Amino acid sequence: MKVVDTVKIKQIRNATLKIEYASKTFLIDAWLIDKQKFGRFIDIPKIPFRTPDPVKMEIPMPICGLPESVEEILNGVDYYILTHIHPDHIDLNFADGTVGAPLDKNKKIFAQDSNDAEILKRSGFKSIEILGENNLGEIKITKTPARHGTINPMGAACGVIFQAPNEKTLYLVGDSIFYEGVQETLEKFKPDVVILNACAAELIGNGRLIMNDEDVLSVATVVPNAQIIISHMDNVAHATITRHEMRGLLARRNVKYLMPNDGETLTF
Repeated sequence: MKVVDTVKIKQIRNATLKIEYASKTFLIDAWLIDKQKFGRFIDIPKIPFRTPDPVKMEIPMPICGLPESVEEILNGVDYYILTHIHPDHIDLNFADGTVGAPLDKNKKIFAQDSNDAEILKRSGFKSIEILGENNLGEIKITKTPARHGTINPMGAACGVIFQAPNEKTLYLVGDSIFYEGVQETLEKFKPDVVILNACAAELIGNGRLIMNDEDVLSVATVVPNAQIIISHMDNVAHATITRHEMRGLLARRNVKYLMPNDGETLTF
């Protein structure tokens, strides 16, 4: 009988997750700034993005505070994974363009491509590895494609597959809508657990940037036996679906899912 080890996924805030997988701990998309300190869309320099609802331009972000201290979040982390450099996925210093100020620059960080790796290098990170098919002992992490927008994608983004002997296969989809690249990844890897960023954030010119309830249903249809986790909720002003609304939407669609609160840990 095959013994499957435990996977732990802790929802920190927004897309920030702390994942324990095959005895290693990964911190995903570490956005650790204090509540409302990122500011409002209307005040942020060098970002020309606009929300369809002008009221949302006035909402300071992150909307919620961290569920625990930065020190507690960083404690025990072995590796960082950055799916893409957007200011709601890693702390950004607008003055000099550096990122990740609270992070330990000596720990290995995985970046989606050479462009992001160069920014991390300029930000002082000493151990940077570009995602592809990366082996960490028995753990294999594989970069997967993403489409970060229904009209005009907001630059490159990616997801990650986690695999290891005696572990459930985990698919972190990242900032993406449901499209053929996600469907093909689901069909190829047949993940046991799938994490979806699904607040349906929207910007003028880019369209919907990440998944909504219909996309969640599409994922559930492709992998009906997978455990679906809803993340990236309730912390960015351009979101169009809250946790409360998502519960009702998915109930009507008869989709089974888990949607952890900030600070909550799921164990599989």
